Amino acid sequence: QGQLMQSGGGSVQAGGSLTLSCAASGYMDRSYCLGWSRQAPGKEREGVAAICHDGTTSYVDAVKGRFTISRDNAKNTIILQMNGLTPDDTAMYYCAADVGDRGGNWNNLSKYNYWGQGTQVTVSS
Repeated sequence: QGQLMQSGGGSVQAGGSLTLSCAASGYMDRSYCLGWSRQAPGKEREGVAAICHDGTTSYVDAVKGRFTISRDNAKNTIILQMNGLTPDDTAMYYCAADVGDRGGNWNNLSKYNYWGQGTQVTVSS
């Protein structure tokens, strides 16, 4: 297995869209859940979305209806499609894998034992 490699992100105006990708070769079949979290300046890291082995998806309330997490098994990639972005979405975003089912809810970040390098998302008003 290699590192989780993130791509995408950048700067956008409020109301715009961005797509984050996470190359997860070696993790897709070994992970109970694959997720995205974010950390804004001065705030704790929070879970944003997750997709688990049975295909179920989960989202933090703040992004429901705007963000979509999906997996492309052919490309071994996890995707976070972000629409209707607001300045409150500005943060460093991280993908993560829960290898071996460490237990806990999807938004318990201690559940994830492998992490991507992070990518910045900046939304201007």
